[in-house]
Amino acid sequence: MVDDEDFDSWYGPWARLDPEAVAGLLADLDVDWWVSGGWAVERFTAVPREHHDMDVGVFADDLAEVLACLGGTHQVWAGGGGALRPLTDPADLPDWADRLWVRERADAPWQLDMGLTRRWQDQWVYRHDPTVTMPLAEATWTSKGIRYLRPEIVLLSKARRPDAPRGKADLAAIVPWLDARARQWLADRLGSLDPQHPWLARL
Repeated sequence: MVDDEDFDSWYGPWARLDPEAVAGLLADLDVDWWVSGGWAVERFTAVPREHHDMDVGVFADDLAEVLACLGGTHQVWAGGGGALRPLTDPADLPDWADRLWVRERADAPWQLDMGLTRRWQDQWVYRHDPTVTMPLAEATWTSKGIRYLRPEIVLLSKARRPDAPRGKADLAAIVPWLDARARQWLADRLGSLDPQHPWLARL
């Protein structure tokens, strides 16, 4: 996996947007979306952290609405596995794509990394394990009109690389603020991922 500096040299830089800027950018998007990744961590813990990009989640079956909202002013690219392809028609979404990258034009920085999330009977579905589902209202929390992915879910995604410095820092920042129910949910999921997962001792 390339580091941030190498990443920028291959794919180009990212704009430094905050959630309020994203809310303005997506003001006309009339479907559910939520902030995930590092900004979801920072807003939950109030502990400042570095941000390389802006992670946003949307339901994959709302792709047409996303393209209609952004396609007139921005370039939308289908992404997955290190590959990128311009996307203007939802019917052309490649099978390998699990996210969208958004920028204004070719010489502009990327603004959004939009993860495409499965929906099952109006439930949020965890990308790496479709047996993990919950109502979107339970998978997210809201602050000042902006929806964020719950921190224990963010940690579950980061737990796939337990030795990554950012993941370990986010674990340390989040765990003291998790209630008993959230800790147990995360412990159960981590135990399914790896009964000897190193993060279990922190919960």
